[in-house]
Amino acid sequence: MFPEDHGWTAGASRPTPADDDARIAAAVAQRLASDWTTRRQQITVSVQNQVVILAGIVSDPHARQAAAAVAWNVAGVLDVCNALRLPGIRPHR
Repeated sequence: MFPEDHGWTAGASRPTPADDDARIAAAVAQRLASDWTTRRQQITVSVQNQVVILAGIVSDPHARQAAAAVAWNVAGVLDVCNALRLPGIRPHR
């Protein structure tokens, strides 16, 4: 195996950043749906350039913190923007 060989086969296209973002978003969403703290929360996951953006409303601060921890534990995540809010709390403008 040559140093520049990353496991791609001849003729195969290399993964694009959008492929990485889609893979990360799917993995984060799946893990949030299976985690007992976050599975019943209203969380939207988006990913841009390997940065996970969590948006929506969660029931308590523990669920907010747990969602960020779940996102951080997905391979390939470079940063997490936790924009989750608690009920009745409006975002700053």
